[in-house]
Amino acid sequence: MKFGVNTWVWSSPLTTLKLESLAPLAAMMGFDHIELPIHDPAEIDFKKCRQIINDASIESISFCALMTPVRDLIDPDPKVRKNGVAYLKECIDGLAQMGGHNLVGNLYSAVGRLWQQTAEEHEQDMIILVEILRDVSNYAFKKGVVLGIEPLNRYETSFITTAEQAIELVDRVNHPSCKILLDTFHMNMEETSMGDAIRKVGHRLIEVHSIENHRGTPGTGLVPWQDIACALKDINFDGVLVMESFSFNDKKLARDAAIWRPLAASPDALAKEGIKFLKKLMQ
Repeated sequence: MKFGVNTWVWSSPLTTLKLESLAPLAAMMGFDHIELPIHDPAEIDFKKCRQIINDASIESISFCALMTPVRDLIDPDPKVRKNGVAYLKECIDGLAQMGGHNLVGNLYSAVGRLWQQTAEEHEQDMIILVEILRDVSNYAFKKGVVLGIEPLNRYETSFITTAEQAIELVDRVNHPSCKILLDTFHMNMEETSMGDAIRKVGHRLIEVHSIENHRGTPGTGLVPWQDIACALKDINFDGVLVMESFSFNDKKLARDAAIWRPLAASPDALAKEGIKFLKKLMQ
């Protein structure tokens, strides 16, 4: 098992220059994995970033996709869907160039798009999405990349909000490069039991975004960490626990993520205390 951190803990958007300071900082804190949010693949020097990661002795990386309204994979406009596929394939190319493995996120619809559907309408979107994800998974497989589908909470999507819904989607795609990421922040709102959700996902689980119900330091809120740890051990989880939070000091990022107060004394404090807690939890 690896312990990672998403660079959103400190700032956004990620740039090659920012990574030069953040990668060594993460390594110094004890993280052996780093997750990079990719706003625009064209703005990232993947070759240089790979060297930065290697120099910092970070063992592995993942990319976090940003599914915006112009990248929505089930938008009614086929041009928008096509743009979303092109973006994901650019991310896959960049991740492969950096020697990374997991491309994670809400790989279905734009964050914040909420709409009511009949069962028939939902099924039609599922048919479209399964075909798209199978194509993207085929592309990823050839590059050594795995997709991690992330359910979000009801305030950020109305399409895939639970582990059970993610399982249905991934099983219908039925591809070795299409798996699941679970996020404790979202699970806290949507699951009746986090442990049971993890056990149901089982072998499909490649990554866990591990953060509190208030998006602060793990161990300082209401998330049932012992239940989560037991479930991860029950399924012999050997993926990555990634701390994903958002810096209050970055005002645009804080506003976009609805962070209205500091979540810790500082981003560094959140990361340091968080990894200490998670490592002890999983002993």
